[in-house]
Amino acid sequence: MREVQVLGVRLQMPNNAPVVLLKDESTGRLLPIWVGSSEAASIALGLQGVTAERPLTHDLLLNVLQAVDKQLQCVEVTHMTEHVFFSDLVFSDGTRVSARPSDAIALAVRDQ
Repeated sequence: MREVQVLGVRLQMPNNAPVVLLKDESTGRLLPIWVGSSEAASIALGLQGVTAERPLTHDLLLNVLQAVDKQLQCVEVTHMTEHVFFSDLVFSDGTRVSARPSDAIALAVRDQ
């Protein structure tokens, strides 16, 4: 497993497709993951520490996890099939839940 840092959300030109950039801590290599617009916005808000007046979906999930005393240990990008990335949320008790990388990252940046 390699540890990565979420560098941020960028727009790929010329079609303005949102991309999350992950940086491999050991090699410095970048991993771009294309995401949807709403997920990109949620990740960007989480990175900036912005709290919405009413909980957004990823805020709600984090609140539910805290209410049931579950701690997110990490997010693992597990594999790629036909240019689509897959990931798991990994909790401190070993529980794993499949999640889209964009949703997993949006949750992880809020739970720092």
